[in-house]
Amino acid sequence: MQLYAPSLTQYKRLITREVKIGDLLLGNGHPIRVQTMTTTDTMNTIATVEQSIRCIEAGAELVRITAPSKKEAENLKTIRDELHKRGYKVPLVADIHFTPNAAEIAARIVEKVRVNPGNYVDKKKFEQIDYTDAEYREEIERIRERFTPLVRICRQEGTAMRIGTNHGSLSDRIMSRYGDTAIGMVESAMEFLRIARGESFHNIVLSMKSSNPQVMVQAYRLLVQTMFNEFGEAYPLHLGVTEAGDGEDGRIKSAAGIGTLLEDGLGDTIRVSLTEDPELEIPVCRDIVKRYQQPVSGLVPPTQKPTYSPFEYKRRSSFAADRIGGGQVPVVISDLSKIEHITPEHLRSVGYSYNAQTDKWTIGDAAADYIFTGHQLLNFALPGTLKVIVFPDAWQQAASESYYPLFAASGYDAAPTKSEKLNFVMLDCYNDDTQINDYSFLDTVANDRSVVLCLSSTNQNAMQSVRRMVMALDEKSIHNPLVLVCDSKGATPDEHLIHFAIETGALLLDGMGDGISLGYRAEASMQTIQVKGRTYLPVQDIYQFTNNTAFSILQATRTRISKTEYISCPSCGRTLFDLQETTAKIRAVTHHLKGVKIAIMGCIVNGPGEMADADFGYVGSGPGKITLYKGKEIVKRNVDSEVAVAELIELLRENDAWVEP
Repeated sequence: MQLYAPSLTQYKRLITREVKIGDLLLGNGHPIRVQTMTTTDTMNTIATVEQSIRCIEAGAELVRITAPSKKEAENLKTIRDELHKRGYKVPLVADIHFTPNAAEIAARIVEKVRVNPGNYVDKKKFEQIDYTDAEYREEIERIRERFTPLVRICRQEGTAMRIGTNHGSLSDRIMSRYGDTAIGMVESAMEFLRIARGESFHNIVLSMKSSNPQVMVQAYRLLVQTMFNEFGEAYPLHLGVTEAGDGEDGRIKSAAGIGTLLEDGLGDTIRVSLTEDPELEIPVCRDIVKRYQQPVSGLVPPTQKPTYSPFEYKRRSSFAADRIGGGQVPVVISDLSKIEHITPEHLRSVGYSYNAQTDKWTIGDAAADYIFTGHQLLNFALPGTLKVIVFPDAWQQAASESYYPLFAASGYDAAPTKSEKLNFVMLDCYNDDTQINDYSFLDTVANDRSVVLCLSSTNQNAMQSVRRMVMALDEKSIHNPLVLVCDSKGATPDEHLIHFAIETGALLLDGMGDGISLGYRAEASMQTIQVKGRTYLPVQDIYQFTNNTAFSILQATRTRISKTEYISCPSCGRTLFDLQETTAKIRAVTHHLKGVKIAIMGCIVNGPGEMADADFGYVGSGPGKITLYKGKEIVKRNVDSEVAVAELIELLRENDAWVEP
């Protein structure tokens, strides 16, 4: 096995142990399963049954239901029986956090139980405790005593189990020894897995969820490598980015994190955690999974060892060419080349608004750094910060220093004239025209401090092709800045979002890329659809769509922050207020706070733990009551929900995080 993945240059599934969940088989090369979680009160049997049916009919292959106490666990039988009565026998999963006795009840009723090792036995009080080795071993024995009964029930009943670690709910014990790290997440799960294996119980799925895709990706990879090093095998993986949020941002963050691992061949089941009705998660899951249902080919040379660490984020080293590379934030290049006659109004779509009366431009936070116009020169004055990329023939005719040329890989060396300041050179990585083992074409651009390389691939395994090219550059000590170029031929915005987020997000999460440019192929379309209040954009807005998507991908991968970030849980039966409505209210009044991270959590389970690295938190603490946090510190308890949003704004003011919109 190559590190944590079967291959870094081809798409190839990791073969894991086979797990049986009712009649559903998971792992061992079986199809990637899609699932979701209900948001209803578990004690409301009919509401939970009807929502489960909507999810099943949307395509869910497993349905998870919260069981925070014994009474909810016992009611799972009533829910299961009613579903069976109506002809629905999709496996049910009980979601357990603080109550082992509820898990033991549920394990005798449903096909699978999920436990969180951070709070199943341990408690989280955010206390730093220095354990001796002997004291630490005593704590492990305490966990063994409390966890083993559930393991034995699952083995006896044929019930599957998910050991689900969450970044934000690591126990004080794990935090004290390993810190808030991917290693701590892995060890938290491994402690429980070792106990289960000691009881000869193997019907286990594992997850390493985080609201930060960087941490999430690193933890899953490290988990696989740890399992192979210790056991010589791997258990199936449940993939998800927790608290991803809603709308486009939630889809992009989920696709970037989940897709990065699927591209590596990791993952046997996925759940997209959106702050929306659960049945709306399933189409997104299916759009992600369908990328991996067909054989993928592409001639890419193998590699024995990556030139980067897949277990930590470190930006690839590059020199600066103008505003690109050299540690500067990644740039966004918007492709406007398909517009026949570009006017100042078109620039509104990419963040620039022109006022003819004042003859001034307004530049937004999501304003493209460069635009590509093909053969077209613009007949109006540009805003001072915007630069234009054109083909060489147009560049030679341009009478402005705001224009830079884009060359084909084979054309740069032969070009009679080049820009002294900045040249873009396009590479289609490992296609038929690029000899697999011949990198001589790079010699003409290698470390030319005016050259930015624009990497794309027409191969099916496009992400792996670009990743291998980046490694080839590093192997030859070529440090030119890199722009990731990605085209989509999707039919809906979700298909575009997922394609863009996976192919570029996977590279950005590994530190590869000093810029991003998204476009669509001529045959692509953008249907206008309305679903549950979401309006899909019509085709004429695709330039705004791709520009905003590029900034959202950079935000999701934590490589460039251009707006407020919301860490919003997907709601469940534990939620103590209307999460979708509240998220919309908070977003409406705080969306202008660039760089501020605000967590909106339905209950204490998803509260101070799950919001992990948020700056401020809004957490349900009881019916109609909210607790406000600064970081992980409680600032105001039991605030009436009617005034809680106003109190949150006041908290932002007190901490100099508020600016008037």
